[in-house]
Amino acid sequence: MFRWLIVIFLALLLLNGFSALLRKIGLGRLPGDFELTIFGKKIWLPIATTVVLSLLAGAIARWL
Repeated sequence: MFRWLIVIFLALLLLNGFSALLRKIGLGRLPGDFELTIFGKKIWLPIATTVVLSLLAGAIARWL
């Protein structure tokens, strides 16, 4: 269980780093992606994008 929390945290951190690139191709604006502004700092929580990318990675892994 703790491993999954680490994996999810690292995936969200990685997606946050690539947020500008993902928004250009339309993945940062899905319903379920949240952008919060707290104390002047923007925090991006790409929940729907994470689900879509994990389904895509699962499909590629199954195909290979």
